[in-house]
Amino acid sequence: MANSENSRQELDLRLFRVMRNMSKVVFKNIEDDVIEYGLDTETFQILELVFSKGPQPIQKISEKLSIPSGSITYVVDKLEKKGYVQRIPIPGDRRKTNVTLTEEGQAYFDDIFPRHVNTISNNLSFVSDEEKQLLITLLKKIGYGAKDIQS
Repeated sequence: MANSENSRQELDLRLFRVMRNMSKVVFKNIEDDVIEYGLDTETFQILELVFSKGPQPIQKISEKLSIPSGSITYVVDKLEKKGYVQRIPIPGDRRKTNVTLTEEGQAYFDDIFPRHVNTISNNLSFVSDEEKQLLITLLKKIGYGAKDIQS
């Protein structure tokens, strides 16, 4: 029984190391791609969120991307100065604003996003579509299970 437990733990450790090492390499490649566009990861994530989901309240962006409220304000200010986003007041609440892409921001992201997606696809091209579907299912299962034991 103890031998079987040791074998399982050795396998778990090996799987963990493989996932960690794979993640480091792939995420570094993706981060390098973002840097080539003159952006940092947080800035890119904000642009991507507003690009794909439309105007978003600053608070919601902060929560979705786990960026502290002080940092999110700073990053949005930088994006506003570059002309990529603008703040639009939310009707009925003077304290809140939506962040939305400007025409310039939309055109910029229309240009870089397809190239970014291509970089992601290139990094994942080593497995078949069926293997990707299986990985999605298995990684979700691990993620949800780990979240359950967190509580």
